[in-house]
Amino acid sequence: MVDKNLPIMEKERPLRYLFLDLNAYFASVEQDVNEDLRGKPIIVCPVMADTSFVIAASYEAKRFGIKTGTLIGDARKMCPDVILVDARHTLYVAYHKRVIEVLETILPIEQVCSIDEFRFRLLGEECEPAKAVEIAKRMKEALHEHVGPCINCSIGIGPNGFIAKLGTEIQKPNGLVVIESKDLPEKLYDLKLTDFTGINHRMAKRLNAAGIFTAKDLCDASQERIHQGFHSIVGERWWYMLRGFDVKMETREHQSLGHSHILPPKLRTDAGCRDVLLRLLQKSSARLRANNLWTNQMVIYVRGMKKSWSVRIKLPPTQDTVTMNEFFLREWPNHDYDRPLGVGVTFYDLMPAEQVTPSLFDRTQDRSAFNAAIDKVNQKYGKNTVYLAGMDKARDSAPERIAFNKTWLFSEGKGDNEWIDTFSGKKI
Repeated sequence: MVDKNLPIMEKERPLRYLFLDLNAYFASVEQDVNEDLRGKPIIVCPVMADTSFVIAASYEAKRFGIKTGTLIGDARKMCPDVILVDARHTLYVAYHKRVIEVLETILPIEQVCSIDEFRFRLLGEECEPAKAVEIAKRMKEALHEHVGPCINCSIGIGPNGFIAKLGTEIQKPNGLVVIESKDLPEKLYDLKLTDFTGINHRMAKRLNAAGIFTAKDLCDASQERIHQGFHSIVGERWWYMLRGFDVKMETREHQSLGHSHILPPKLRTDAGCRDVLLRLLQKSSARLRANNLWTNQMVIYVRGMKKSWSVRIKLPPTQDTVTMNEFFLREWPNHDYDRPLGVGVTFYDLMPAEQVTPSLFDRTQDRSAFNAAIDKVNQKYGKNTVYLAGMDKARDSAPERIAFNKTWLFSEGKGDNEWIDTFSGKKI
């Protein structure tokens, strides 16, 4: 059977996409706001503890080998002069919104891919290499002039969105790379396997088992071998994308929903883990209700320095915080971890409300009005105006964060996650 998403063999594959990736985004925003940080090695941290990890590093810090995921204690050793900065996610969202405003004056955004990545469709004369490069340069200048002098980006231009994004990996920071179909796949040979979107270290090992160790191996592999490496039709789609064909990839929304939190030292106890998990259940269930979703399954976990623990819990169809708390507290006495560092909650088997048939034998349906009332009061009067008593000690923990592919901050109540207008008086 031929996959309907695979393209007809086109004779010409012109430039069709421009992809923009903001460089070291969180760190660059901090340097833009605070001139004293410019030109210095800085790292953005979720918690000021050596056992926490770096979520963003400036290019001055990257020169010492520091990168996202590096332990803060290790970063201090790698660069004794490194400056630690508390993450300010509301600020990053404010800059994100401004970036969108500025870029939209030059070319419509086809897709906001993440907090720091944007994809644009090229049409007509925009597909000509010289014109596409001109547009890219205008975007760079506009970001400097109307967002901030520290906001740099790498731009890739290619025959499909996948190739355009890869172009941003070839030249950083502040790069501008054009990859035409005639350059493929040879121009990708110098990349690492993990530079390709969708290939993490686990997938790289799977590809290694199929005899694919380098980008050149990947690009030169037959359709059969690349299919074998990915264990699915996805591999065959990659074969076409690597050659510049515009393959439409299927996407699924709302596969899961949840929150995690890095524990500050004072909450790295059994009681602290329990209280923060109750807080995360309240926050995550409020998001479920805001999106009109129900769940049948949740995973609760504690990440420990020496030993971690997790439990998968089957639920009746629910979006009720109290029901979730009850199921969680039944499992909590069985926890088994050592030296906790972080906790998290993830909901799976998500369904829109119209597809749910609640059980006649549980109280989830009866509690719907109760949950709706709490959400309404908090939205009107402010976050945590009303909350369950079990999360009292942790009600101010676990603030909203920007995660992968997330571009906004969920508001739990009036005034939550608001940021002053950073760009007042700055015209586009």
